[in-house]
Amino acid sequence: MLNYIIFLWRCAKIAFKGDWRYYGWMGILSVFILLGINAYAKQFAHGLIVTGMSDQVSWGIYIANFTFLVGVAAAAAMMVIPVYIYDNEELHDLVIFGELLAVSAILMCMAFVVVDLGRPDRFWHLIPGIGKINFPASMLSWDVIVLNIYLLLNLHICGYLLYTRYRGRKPGKWFYIPFVFIAIVWAFSIHTVTAFLYVGLGGRPFWNTAIVGPRFLASAFTAGPAIIILALQVIRRVTHYLISDKALLTLRSIVQVSMLINIFLLFCEVFTEFYTGTLHVASSRYLYLGLHGHNALVPWIWTAITFNIIAMILLILPLSRSIKWLDVACVLAIVGIWIEKGMGLVIPGFIPTPLGEMSEYTPSLNETLVAFGIWAFGLLVYTICLRMAVPILQGNLAHEQKTT
Repeated sequence: MLNYIIFLWRCAKIAFKGDWRYYGWMGILSVFILLGINAYAKQFAHGLIVTGMSDQVSWGIYIANFTFLVGVAAAAAMMVIPVYIYDNEELHDLVIFGELLAVSAILMCMAFVVVDLGRPDRFWHLIPGIGKINFPASMLSWDVIVLNIYLLLNLHICGYLLYTRYRGRKPGKWFYIPFVFIAIVWAFSIHTVTAFLYVGLGGRPFWNTAIVGPRFLASAFTAGPAIIILALQVIRRVTHYLISDKALLTLRSIVQVSMLINIFLLFCEVFTEFYTGTLHVASSRYLYLGLHGHNALVPWIWTAITFNIIAMILLILPLSRSIKWLDVACVLAIVGIWIEKGMGLVIPGFIPTPLGEMSEYTPSLNETLVAFGIWAFGLLVYTICLRMAVPILQGNLAHEQKTT
């Protein structure tokens, strides 16, 4: 037990040490976090009236970010599968960076759910044994359970592997390999269950399609590895940790295939919606073409489609074997999928309402600041995790060294 405490204490100390770039980055994130806390304090005091949401559009940018980040968390499996199923040594240690990203993403997911609650003090109703979680009848209860278990799985895997590296020991496969394979299955489950939350709402025909689940997974396995590619390049640029181009190109192959599937599924859904021409196509018309003079989301979705198509073309061409062009493709894919799975998925489900009312949604400044604050919190957590993990993986922080 004492060794664990010393390990955690040394990790905590090193998290507060760095050069001017580290302190500057942490300072910027801290400012955004404080702005977000201040904005949320206003929301807590006055209620959701300070957001752009309404009785007609009851989910907004909070749930949009939640949906996107669940996919980012699930994408950790795309690094685990090549390593533990196909024995890809290039990505072996890099899996930890993906798992740490999953931990940060899930914490952001939970934060977005909390700020979306009009009465966050009633969150205790979701705690098993204290409240009534309504499991298994409620899809929300399934989402609460799978997300928390996925968080624990990733914390265990990362914590155990880093601690054994710190101690200079070989990790016992029986103590983490089973959890790795459980986490792979769980990664698919967390986004599938989130998709079922939408699909199960019968009064919202825009979401009532079986293709939502597969589209969620395809977009998640595009945006998640794309974020990891960018993060790995930052790590190798600001630290002396060796990350080969071959490892980045392996992740490029994952993003490439997933983006092709994502675009194909998008085409299938658009064709089905518009070719049939039923009354249920109203939300899709509003999203893609505008409806009755309301077209707030049209620029958003066509920007997303344009970015995704350009990213797909870049990923298909040998051009993206150049790291510079790979970065461009990754940024376009991330932004495109964030819009597509956020504003392009959540908002149109409410417009028009089941009664045919048109009530558009625009995030308020207060709402936007809260969202930026949560993103800054997640990036802060991920930065601290990397600051602790990199020295351990490099051997600069080890048990044999004298504590200072």
